[in-house]
Amino acid sequence: MALIAKESGGSSTFTPVPQGMHLARCYRVVDLGTQKSEYLGTIKHLPKVMLQFEVFGEDESGNPILTNKGEPMTISKNFTLSLAEKATLRKDLQTWRGRDFTADELRGFELKNVLGAWAMISVVKAEGNNGKEYTNIQAILSVPQQIKKAGLPDGHNALGIFSIDEPDMTMFDTFSDGLRSKIEGSPEWQQRNGKSAPTQASTSINDLDDDIPF
Repeated sequence: MALIAKESGGSSTFTPVPQGMHLARCYRVVDLGTQKSEYLGTIKHLPKVMLQFEVFGEDESGNPILTNKGEPMTISKNFTLSLAEKATLRKDLQTWRGRDFTADELRGFELKNVLGAWAMISVVKAEGNNGKEYTNIQAILSVPQQIKKAGLPDGHNALGIFSIDEPDMTMFDTFSDGLRSKIEGSPEWQQRNGKSAPTQASTSINDLDDDIPF
């Protein structure tokens, strides 16, 4: 099945991407299945997807943004699969490519189109409902022409899509414990593996109004 439309893991030594505007490349699209969402006291069960980016550049001190292994740091953002007018994913994809969706595109957009695409991402720190501080992608913008003309770096991570319908278990094994647990908790994963799952209200992608694209 084509995917049409933050996971942070690790140990105590995990270092988040620094705040600021960074050049980044989308290298992974992950189907999270149906997940529970709560906003202003209202609980919904909505299909979710995660976009994962590898980050290139320097921090405020001029040091390369790299992991302890010398690899590009990564950061992710979760979205509800929807192209509704107020959908976060629709807004982010439109600012990313620098134009609105056409009427034809709004009828269905395959997320595989964002794989390998470069962007400028705005990274900020925010406090979660649990009182902990998280590093999040606030905005996804197009790459200025002057940066493109100067030359983009070579991507590091392999491009890939993870779909629950046809899961790549080799990729699945590379996910953090938290991400695997999130996917395994979805009714789609449980049904695929012969387990009963709570019945969720059925929704059409065109019916979702809070949060699929390029």
